[in-house]
Amino acid sequence: MRTSDTIPSLPLFSLLFIMHGVFFWSANGIYGNWQSAHATFYGGSDAAGTMGGACGYGNLYSQGYGTQTAALSTTLFNSGLSCGSCYELRCSSDPKWCIPHTITVTATNFCPPNYALAGDNGGWCNPPRMHFDLAEPAFLKIAQYQAGIVPVSFRRVPCVKKGGIRFTINGHSYFNLVLVTNVAGAGDVHAVSIKGSTTGWMPMSRNWGQNWQSNSYLNGQSLSFKVTASDGRTVMTYNVVPVGWQFGQTFEGGQF
Repeated sequence: MRTSDTIPSLPLFSLLFIMHGVFFWSANGIYGNWQSAHATFYGGSDAAGTMGGACGYGNLYSQGYGTQTAALSTTLFNSGLSCGSCYELRCSSDPKWCIPHTITVTATNFCPPNYALAGDNGGWCNPPRMHFDLAEPAFLKIAQYQAGIVPVSFRRVPCVKKGGIRFTINGHSYFNLVLVTNVAGAGDVHAVSIKGSTTGWMPMSRNWGQNWQSNSYLNGQSLSFKVTASDGRTVMTYNVVPVGWQFGQTFEGGQF
């Protein structure tokens, strides 16, 4: 039987290296290595056709996303939970069409499958393909227009945003629909709770995209939010919405 006093000890440097590796993995677990996919483009030269979309962000210019955006295939979209996540892309293995440049895009839309076409002949977003349908200005930074579709390498990266998380309150009494935008860090929100000035914390349900729903009557109360991203990190913003708020207003809170 082997006892503890016979277990060889590791040099201090090795222990520190292992501990650093464990910490790095735990802090960056959602950010992986480069993977292979393909990319196309849509929305026109001014990206006007990318506005709205399945994430519910509406006007991508006023929301701060601009033209560096992408619609994700079913495999990447995760039924909308990937909305707001960020990806670094570069064109690869096609020297005829590739431009040596790297871009970072935010997921703002869904690229639906087209089962009438084969996955390698028009059904680019069919499962299980990983595909990015980029806003045209973003695509043109990594490939030539005439290419149409190019192979890309991509990896998940932290989102960098200006200002705090934004909460836009839509709906009506007993149906509070809160759009959560401009999320840094992981970018994709997986849980939201709301608290009125006279209530405790109440979990919200995801209605669609990044629209989160509460059926509680919260009129006339200041509102606080607790936002949890896919990496498990949470930001709590107290009384970000003052008493007297109106439906349709947007308020800016804390940030990751």
